[in-house]
Amino acid sequence: MEKPRPEEARPDPDALLASLRQTGRGHLKIFLGAAPGVGKTWEMLAAAQAQNHKGLDVVAGIIETHGRAGTAEKLGELEVLPRLAVPYRGQALEEFDLDAALARRPKLLLVDELAHTNAPGLRHAKRWQDVQELLEAGINVWTTVNVQHLESLNDQVARITGVRVAETIPDTVLDMADEIELIDLPPGELRTRLQEGHIYRPDVARRALEGFFREGNLGALREIALRRAAQRIDKDVASYMRLSAIPGPWPVAERVLALVGPDVSAQNVVRHAARLADALRAPLVAFHAERGDDNTQVQAALDLAVQLGGTVVTVNTRDLAQAVLDYAAANNITHIVMGRTMARWRPRQRLTETLTRQATAFTLHLVPLPAAPPPRPPAPVRKGAWEPYLLASALLGAVTLIGLMAHDYIPQEAMGLIFTGLIAAMASRSGRNAGMFTAVIGFLLWNFFFLPPIYTFSVSDPRDVVALLVFLLVGLLTGTLAGRVRLEAATASARVEALRRISAFSQRFSRAATLSDVLRGAAEEAAAITGAGIVLMQGTSGLEPEARVPAEAVLDEAAEAAAEWCANHDIETGIGTSTLPSVSWRFVPLHANGKVAGVLGARPQAVPPPLAQTLDTLAGQTSMAIERAQMAMQTARAQAQEDSQKLRNALLSSLSHDLRTPLTAIRGAAETLEQSGTALDPAIRADLLASISQNTALMAKFLSNIMDMARVEAGGLKVRRERLRLAELVESAICRVPGAEYTGVNIAPDASHALADPALLEQVLVNILDNAVKYAPPGSRIAVTVIRQRDKVRLAVADEGVGIPPGELAAVFDSFFRATRGDRVAPGTGLGLAIAKAFTEAMGGRISAQSPRLDLPADGLPGTIITVELPAA
Repeated sequence: MEKPRPEEARPDPDALLASLRQTGRGHLKIFLGAAPGVGKTWEMLAAAQAQNHKGLDVVAGIIETHGRAGTAEKLGELEVLPRLAVPYRGQALEEFDLDAALARRPKLLLVDELAHTNAPGLRHAKRWQDVQELLEAGINVWTTVNVQHLESLNDQVARITGVRVAETIPDTVLDMADEIELIDLPPGELRTRLQEGHIYRPDVARRALEGFFREGNLGALREIALRRAAQRIDKDVASYMRLSAIPGPWPVAERVLALVGPDVSAQNVVRHAARLADALRAPLVAFHAERGDDNTQVQAALDLAVQLGGTVVTVNTRDLAQAVLDYAAANNITHIVMGRTMARWRPRQRLTETLTRQATAFTLHLVPLPAAPPPRPPAPVRKGAWEPYLLASALLGAVTLIGLMAHDYIPQEAMGLIFTGLIAAMASRSGRNAGMFTAVIGFLLWNFFFLPPIYTFSVSDPRDVVALLVFLLVGLLTGTLAGRVRLEAATASARVEALRRISAFSQRFSRAATLSDVLRGAAEEAAAITGAGIVLMQGTSGLEPEARVPAEAVLDEAAEAAAEWCANHDIETGIGTSTLPSVSWRFVPLHANGKVAGVLGARPQAVPPPLAQTLDTLAGQTSMAIERAQMAMQTARAQAQEDSQKLRNALLSSLSHDLRTPLTAIRGAAETLEQSGTALDPAIRADLLASISQNTALMAKFLSNIMDMARVEAGGLKVRRERLRLAELVESAICRVPGAEYTGVNIAPDASHALADPALLEQVLVNILDNAVKYAPPGSRIAVTVIRQRDKVRLAVADEGVGIPPGELAAVFDSFFRATRGDRVAPGTGLGLAIAKAFTEAMGGRISAQSPRLDLPADGLPGTIITVELPAA
């Protein structure tokens, strides 16, 4: 490989920026354990003791010994921060005291068990977030974590061990570490330590030996830890090379790069590269330089690379060989795989020849031609395919005719320039082929009609021969270059359109309130891109269509099979892919909660790479929106269940109190009457009978409230609106409420009538007046005031009672809510105001509460005003 010139050997800007971000930040070292019990905490303490003996200020923030004497002894003289006691469900949990550590600010802080979940109520939910804040504060931290706690390995570890780890950390936390030390033990030695009781109690150890600590499990975890540590070391080496401007590659780890071009061997190249990467246990990268005339074979090969576990890199460049070399050197590629039929990148030179000569630091693999090239799909007949050639012929004829008519004014040399301009115009408008067609026909017309001897294709003047050859060469070059510029402009336009659509996807899905909105939006966006879109979701009997645009878009039997295959195998299918490419639809899997939730379908005429990337992005955005919608639905269901449980508990509490109290009084009075009979004084008998009557009325009222609330909840409330005279209705309500006989009434002349249901409005007033009587002291004043505000009537009931505490004002209309009166709760069901609110809103009105009253003295009771607003009549 050619060595870069000195001015090119500059540090990578991203590496410099990452280095600058570390300035002022604490240093993080992670002791990564291959499995529980390998001694990561012991190793951390041993290294910390060495630093402490050197005079470094070392503090143990939190160390989990798990009852292991060796670990506790290793703490030695190290200063240990007191733990923070956090009350939780009747017990005190001991947690890491983050604020104490920030105040102490040691040079080195030890924080054990990075994946630990903090107790509820602390500033951060996870201990790794505590560590992140410590690092931002400039404190150096050493910490420990086992490899099975990495989020990306959670499923893999669960499959190996049969145990799913509950506490995990994002993989990005491991990337935050400035240094990683792998702590490892051979499986046999670790099992011996477990049997000897160095890790768990004997009874726990026996179960662990038969489960998580089986020798095969430990060997697999050990391999995972070694690979993860090697990946991190490889990242560190690459970062060092970029920061130090060291040209690559450094063959410290194998990496395979597959060059994907628009030829028949594209998929063979990807398959060969995938086999090589699998044999070397190396990552696979599919590299493609975009062109405006990319065919479906390119996209099929890129899709295949993704299906085989690789990543895709696309670039837009004119110098393909240099782009390959630059990417390979910057990313430490060791193997480059390419086909023998890669397109020429310079005249008379193939890419293979160029890389063979220049890529001396890489291993090149040349994939042979396929023995039986796959049949090319028939090119679609595009409407108006001949239009550019007809237009070019018409323009050439017109220019020739004008030139002949004005031959006395336009010299033959000028006609050559006119033809050249026409060539450039046609190539820019319709592409390279149309430009070259115009160049050839223009060459013949100029020769035949304008160069002597005219009307023949012979040339008498040698200078005209040179002019013709120069014209033909310039015409062909102009057509080719103009066509290339057009293709590049089309590619750039497609990229801009893709970015615009991606932005539109994000904005649309961020506004989607429900799952149906998300699915409908995805189908509409797919239809806007390709003409037709459909979203199918997993149901009880397979895939079921949830949204389709246009409404008549249906899947035939082949398309349904492709959609099922896409969902069952989690791969893209249909047109432009290597799986069922004859199907006219393209299907992309939709994921939610780590599994395939459905399929997004689109029906394009062709699938160039920009369109495929746009569909993939749409599917990704749809998947995230589906997850958000499902989480919102789960949260709503959980909240509804919680509210329902609260209502049930309140109802049971109310039933046990508000029914038992009058029943007890009725039973007592009835037993007294039964036992004493006529021996009782008539006045006492009358009093007992009145008690029975009064408590029976209370029970009837309670059950009536329950029935009213049930009607509201069930949606069975029927509203009959009519023009009401408020004075009569208010008087009727006052008469129904004991204790409200002396209520003052003031109705403005212009507010005498309202539009409402008479029975419902009277019950609303009864409930509000009953509430005022209940919470106001005996003899205090209750006032009903009715005024008009524009097209509304405001009916206010004001009392001089104990008022509503500010913290309870928002809940005063909730079912079963009863405001507190000092240290007691007022009697009643807690349904009166809730029913008043439901009835008012059913009539098209609004109800509100205000406390304290602003018109009462500050040294008295605060009072309450309940206001009902209804349409005026």
